[in-house]
Amino acid sequence: MQHFKENSYLFETFAKGLLGQLSENPALAPYIHFIKYRIKDAEHLRRKLQLQALEAKGKGVAFKISRSNLFAKVTDLAGVRVLHLHTDQVREMNPIILGILAEHQYRVLEGPTAVCWDREYETLFDGFGIEPESRESMYTSVHYIIEANQQTKITAELQVRTLMEEVWGEVSHRVDYPVPGSRSCRDQLKVLARLTSGSTRLVDSIFKTHAEGAAGTRSEPRARPSRSIKKTKRP
Repeated sequence: MQHFKENSYLFETFAKGLLGQLSENPALAPYIHFIKYRIKDAEHLRRKLQLQALEAKGKGVAFKISRSNLFAKVTDLAGVRVLHLHTDQVREMNPIILGILAEHQYRVLEGPTAVCWDREYETLFDGFGIEPESRESMYTSVHYIIEANQQTKITAELQVRTLMEEVWGEVSHRVDYPVPGSRSCRDQLKVLARLTSGSTRLVDSIFKTHAEGAAGTRSEPRARPSRSIKKTKRP
C-alpha cells in the first residue's frame, strides 16, 4: 500500500495525459459525450488485496501479489472512461482509439475486449472486430489494458461504454465493490442491468431509425421548383 501511495503521482500523470490525447483528437472528439479519469482509491485497493489474499488462503495456494509486481498484477490502478451515446459508434471509435495509442507509443497489453452478458451484443461486437468476453457481472463495456511509455512500467484501464451502461456501473461500484453488497442489493442490480440494457437497445434503435430517415431524405429526388405563370390579357 505504501508503495502505491508513493508512486500514485505516476498514475495520475499517465491518466491525465491519456485523457488529453483522447479528448483532443479531432477524429475521436465528435463521438465523446463525456470523458473522465480516476486513480484507484487506496482503501478500495486494500480491501481488494485482502479479499484476494483470503481467497488464496482458503484454496491453500500462495498469494502472488507483492510490492515488486503490484503494478503488473493490478492493471486498473488508473483508469480512463469514455462515454458515448449508442453502441454502433464503437465500430468507428475502436480504430481511431488504436491509432491514438499507436501514435503515442502506448502498448496495448489486453484488448480491445467487449465485456458482455447479452448474446446479441456479443455477436454485434464480434462484427466490429472486437473480441467479446462473457462475464457474470451484468454490464457491457469495451476494455483496453494499456502500458505507459515510460521507464516505470505502469498500466491503465481504458473503458468505452454507452451513457446508459454508465448508470449501472456507477450504482454497482457504490454498493457492490470491492465488498459484495447484500443479496437484496445484488438482486436489484440485476433488475437495473436489464433496464439499462433495454434503454441502450432503445437508444440504439432511435439512432438507427434516425440514420435511415436521413438516408431516405438524401436519396429522394429533388422536386422541381414550381413555375409561376402570369396570365396577361391580349390587347
